[in-house]
Amino acid sequence: MNETRPIAYFCAEYALDDNLHIYAGGLGVLAGDYVREAGDQGLSLVAVGLYYGEGFIHKELTNEGQVVDLHETKSPEQVGLEAVKNEKNEWIEVKVPIGGRIVKVRAWLWSYKSVKVYLLDTKVEGNNEQDTHITDALYTVDKETRFKQEMVLGIGGLRMLLMIGHHPLHYHLNEGHSALLIFELIHHEMESRGMTFEEARSLVRERVLFTNHTLIAAGNDLFSNDLVALQLAKYAQEIEIPVKQLVDLGLVQQSSSFSMTILAMRAAGKINAVSKLHAVRAKEIWADHPMVPITNGIHIPTWDKIGSSEIWTKHKENKRELIKLIEKQAGAVWDEKTILLGWARRIVNYKRPLAILERLKQFNEMARDENRPVRIVFAGIAHPADEDGQEILEELQYRLNSDLKGIAVYLPHYGLELAKVMTAGCDVWMNTPVVGFEACGTSGMKAALNGALPLSTRDGWMAEIEMLGIGWGVPDNNLTEEILETLKNQILPLYYDQNDLGIPGKWVEMMWGARELILNEFSMKRALSQYLELMDWGRSTLAGS
Repeated sequence: MNETRPIAYFCAEYALDDNLHIYAGGLGVLAGDYVREAGDQGLSLVAVGLYYGEGFIHKELTNEGQVVDLHETKSPEQVGLEAVKNEKNEWIEVKVPIGGRIVKVRAWLWSYKSVKVYLLDTKVEGNNEQDTHITDALYTVDKETRFKQEMVLGIGGLRMLLMIGHHPLHYHLNEGHSALLIFELIHHEMESRGMTFEEARSLVRERVLFTNHTLIAAGNDLFSNDLVALQLAKYAQEIEIPVKQLVDLGLVQQSSSFSMTILAMRAAGKINAVSKLHAVRAKEIWADHPMVPITNGIHIPTWDKIGSSEIWTKHKENKRELIKLIEKQAGAVWDEKTILLGWARRIVNYKRPLAILERLKQFNEMARDENRPVRIVFAGIAHPADEDGQEILEELQYRLNSDLKGIAVYLPHYGLELAKVMTAGCDVWMNTPVVGFEACGTSGMKAALNGALPLSTRDGWMAEIEMLGIGWGVPDNNLTEEILETLKNQILPLYYDQNDLGIPGKWVEMMWGARELILNEFSMKRALSQYLELMDWGRSTLAGS
């Protein structure tokens, strides 16, 4: 197979570089790890996303302790992207009928070894002023703009690949945001092969894999049927398929809602969940659409800050880097000998970021014990429309400036680089979601790879491992009490049981065990090989083969 018949990977967000703010959280980080691993393996892969000139508008705490909306406007050239042009040095453009207008779309290229990532952009001369802003911001709160983005991603994405000269054999939809790709694939097969709608739909099914990442309603795109029909009307007219026939594919039964997740599940030949527990819970919701569990993994070269070094020595070096950053960002001067706990991810209710603080007096007394002190570092951002997330940040801000002063800090600007420093520098990595709500959760994998031991509820990938000897599992109920009891009776005695050289022997054994677990079972190399096997993609997808 030559490189014009690659696998096509579609996702709404990618964490490719910390300077390229086109991701919001775990979905984008996973997508970035996926494309890097594909490049390392020499796979012929083309990925499609959107270029968000204003990035992800989000809420976080500033160094001054204020909860603010933040974003950063950057041009594609500023972040090192390459304009996608033809041999005559002319822009390659495709047109997508959206609403009542034709929208022109261009692409920017990010490359890694054998992988090409095309980021679509509607900021094109000749477009209606309103349409130039379609791709401004990731996960915009405006439903109409959000649906237009997903038309650009799915419909415009396939048109762009074909215009460039890529003719993928297989398509991997990473979450439902790109599900409108299904319509364009069906149209393409009808037109090129003279098929009926149902014949083309059957053929497309065999070429599409859909990965679902969330059971939470907010994570599954829902739009009103009226909005969808209005925005698809001109497109449906162009491809000569009744708009009702398109809308019906994503119709939620006994409702007036259109679901991108339902559309993707009905159209894909294979569907996967991202952990074994996720697959079980998904079956309870979508019994007609069984999911194969492929537990997420991480790109080891991206996240490994231990390498071939002796783990305790290298960990202390990584911890010093984090402590220096804490002093610079938050003004706290902490002793590297003090145990350091970390909690960092998207700020949302079900992840329970403040769980350890719900018995504040008890935690305070424990943390300020001169013989076995505890310090904790928080990081994370909230969606601007998430009022609960804002309340959590405000509560954290209040606590940091009162009860927790001196023993806890929050680091702003949570992204790839900060995640690397935190997962490598913390001694214990806390993960506190309500069981059944976290589809997988990979930050704990990155931490364990670097010897930060997990303190976690048994959700997502944590439900698949034996915690004895590598970390601590805590029950979902009475979470705060369980965390504090585990800290007091197990974690602190073990960490502070150090020899004359300041080395906690049993703790270091656990660090090695946690690291080996990730290297052997939770790498993206393993996950990607399972994807290849599931779709029977095989090694024929090697670039140039």
